[in-house]
Amino acid sequence: MRVLMLSTPFPSHFVPLVPLAWALRAAGHEVVVAAQPDVTDVAHSAGLCTAMLGDRFHGLDVVLDVLPEGSRLIHLLGKPAPEQVNLSFWQVHASYLLPRYLEFARAWRPDLVVSEQMEFAGPIVAAALGVPSIQHRWGVDAMSDWAREDCARSMRRICLRLGLDGFPGPSVLLDPCAPELQVPGIAPARPIRHVPFNGPGERPGWLGDRTADRRLCVTLGGQTLALNGVPLFRTIIEAAGALPEVETVVTADPAYWAAIGPVPRSVRLVPPTPLHLFLSTCDAVLHHGAANTTMTVSAAGLAQLVLPQMQDEFTAADRVAGAGMGLVIDTADGQDDPATVHAALEKLLADPRYGTAAAGIARGMAAMPSPAAVAAELATLR
Repeated sequence: MRVLMLSTPFPSHFVPLVPLAWALRAAGHEVVVAAQPDVTDVAHSAGLCTAMLGDRFHGLDVVLDVLPEGSRLIHLLGKPAPEQVNLSFWQVHASYLLPRYLEFARAWRPDLVVSEQMEFAGPIVAAALGVPSIQHRWGVDAMSDWAREDCARSMRRICLRLGLDGFPGPSVLLDPCAPELQVPGIAPARPIRHVPFNGPGERPGWLGDRTADRRLCVTLGGQTLALNGVPLFRTIIEAAGALPEVETVVTADPAYWAAIGPVPRSVRLVPPTPLHLFLSTCDAVLHHGAANTTMTVSAAGLAQLVLPQMQDEFTAADRVAGAGMGLVIDTADGQDDPATVHAALEKLLADPRYGTAAAGIARGMAAMPSPAAVAAELATLR
């Protein structure tokens, strides 16, 4: 079977699909990721074959162009309601790349098309070729249901010109999120176990070199620093550095270490490192609520303090708190105050109920069908 995978041009949007791609390849199927270079770079790092379509997207430019110097998105927009998130950008992007996707797909003739939740061209390509379409959620999903509803309106004429009756829904919807963590009332989906992929890396040499009884991980993804996040890192480091008998491991691009400045003795700055290599040595995690990070930390069964910065991160933060797994600071004033962050971390580490709830969620996630089991089912679709 030939499987075509499509993704919007943000690496973080594609990485949830990687374990399924591995499972399909291990089962003997041919997999090609058709995408812009922003995504093909990540696909190559995961050992996957690609077809490069279009130029590099430079997605952060869209945000940096409107972001005042020294401000983060939370300063500019606050906490948006899910319906306030503008998805027309991705609909336009899908319309722009659809002819290239179709040209490649008609030549390569896939038997199955897999796309992530915001790649709206995937279902159209599959329907035009008469093959099944799979949509894969990132994790906590407050957007894709109404995004598909909006596509039924905004992309209707494109679909009609291709001889389709309208915007097609997926044949199968896959969901790696634990039901207790997922947004209530959204479309039912086939569960698939989350298998962490945060890029390749080397097992850290400092894993066993603990400097305190407890270890806190601070990880804010690859975009937070680039989007004026240095002051936020300084605030978090100050707050965590004042915790007694806690070692804090902060993942950050070394290009920003000089700007972050000196750190307390109890804080260890490390380069971006695959989280699954060291989360088992941690007692709690402070993160930003991005989908893949939230799924990885939840699968590890760790208590969480979430400082969301944009869009669906706020929904993920609310769901983490609602599941009893952790705490949230979702205002710019709170995130920028070392005393507020310090107090939240103290509470998180002092109350075992957060870790107990997180461990229960992790057990449920581990019991979900593996990507290998799901790949076997997908191979039967016609």
